[in-house]
Amino acid sequence: MTRWRWAGARLLGLRVRLLLTFALLGVTTTAAVASGSYIQARTVILQQAQDAAVASLTDQLTKVYPLAQLPPTQGELDLLAQRLSDREGFAVVIYRDLRAQGSDSPELLTPELRQDVGDGRIAWQRVSFDGQPMLLIGTQLEIDRPDGTSRPSGLEVYSVRSLVPEQQSIDRLATLAWLTGGLSLILAVLLALLAARGVLRPVRDLGLAARRLGEGDLSTRLTVRGADELADVARTFNDTARTLERQVGELRRMESDARRFVADVSHELRTPLAAMTAVTDVLDEEADHLPRDAGRAARLVSQETQNLTQLVNDLIEVSRFDSGTARLALDDVDVAAAVTATLRIRGWVDRVRADLPPGVVARLDPRRLDVIVANLVGNAFRHGAEPVSVRLSADPDWVTIEVSDQGPGLDPEVLPHVFDRFYKADTARTRSEGSGLGLAISWENARLHRHGERRGSLVAGNGPGGGAVFTLRLPRDLTDDEGAR
Repeated sequence: MTRWRWAGARLLGLRVRLLLTFALLGVTTTAAVASGSYIQARTVILQQAQDAAVASLTDQLTKVYPLAQLPPTQGELDLLAQRLSDREGFAVVIYRDLRAQGSDSPELLTPELRQDVGDGRIAWQRVSFDGQPMLLIGTQLEIDRPDGTSRPSGLEVYSVRSLVPEQQSIDRLATLAWLTGGLSLILAVLLALLAARGVLRPVRDLGLAARRLGEGDLSTRLTVRGADELADVARTFNDTARTLERQVGELRRMESDARRFVADVSHELRTPLAAMTAVTDVLDEEADHLPRDAGRAARLVSQETQNLTQLVNDLIEVSRFDSGTARLALDDVDVAAAVTATLRIRGWVDRVRADLPPGVVARLDPRRLDVIVANLVGNAFRHGAEPVSVRLSADPDWVTIEVSDQGPGLDPEVLPHVFDRFYKADTARTRSEGSGLGLAISWENARLHRHGERRGSLVAGNGPGGGAVFTLRLPRDLTDDEGAR
């Protein structure tokens, strides 16, 4: 689908639209000019041919006028038709029922032309004979009266002339018009290509620069050419990229300082926490022998010291992820046995419904698998409801561990933030314990496992019958050099 969308975008791109626009403009303009010129030239050529034919017929009639007698005999009509015929055409002379023709060509006169000539008008008409254009011109001769007036004589004279030379001239004009249109189209396409290159090159450079900027190359800059609107866009892009680079650099520096601060503080706290842990161990042993308030205080201090120790360890682990120094210690692990050991060490074997088929071996980091499973099961106990279930499945490429509970499940607003650091869904859970780093560390540990293009994942969701479901997928085969983030 993406390939078709890309192809459609290319077909409707700015370059194609510019080419089509220029081509359409060139063809339209050429067609209008050529058509107007062609029609005007055609009219002029035909009018000149008509005027020349009328003038020639009139000149020839003056040579034979006046007639010797009326009505003429057939011989006189034949002689008149011969005298009016020449190499450019022939004449047809008609007097009532008598007819003479200066050529053996078939009948060309039309009733409409005969009617106009019979009414005493000089008429003309263009017809086609055997694919050749012909011009017919007709008139009726008049005879003088004794009183000086004239009347129609009834003698009709028609001149038939070929328009082949004129048609050839018109055809040459049409060919010239087509050639002009073709040359104009080629010129329009060339101009469109030049315009597209001048306009699209800055746009293409801007698109490539924006893509590099989006991929994280904040040093990307455009070369400013000229002083037009595109140059203003390039300058604006450079100013924006420069400001973004400065702000992102400042944010990265602040983030690096914050991470370094957390890592330094976490490491500095380990020594006093070790001493405090030793003291709390003694307090735990003596708590039962202390007065009630003192014993309660001792147990509270011991619990909070353990929580603080866990928080410091989690912060140190997070700092390793952020600095890119987290590594996998790979080993061939019996996944079912490893998960069972995690549950047994924490006393959860009797509280968890385990579906762990034996014989599933994968090359994993057993310590990080223990952390992931312990966090997921502990999270189910704290925020869900028993019974908690752990199911193992595998295929040749993946190992899948699913941890589910029967609690209220995860609110849709909480799902996108489940693996965020220090996130506590107090509005979705009735109890909120811990630092909010356990699921974030589990997610990082899952993604740390990868093999080629396959990378581990941890996904949160809700089961069809209610309750939260966390699905861990890890690639079964890992190479030792792929154990780095």
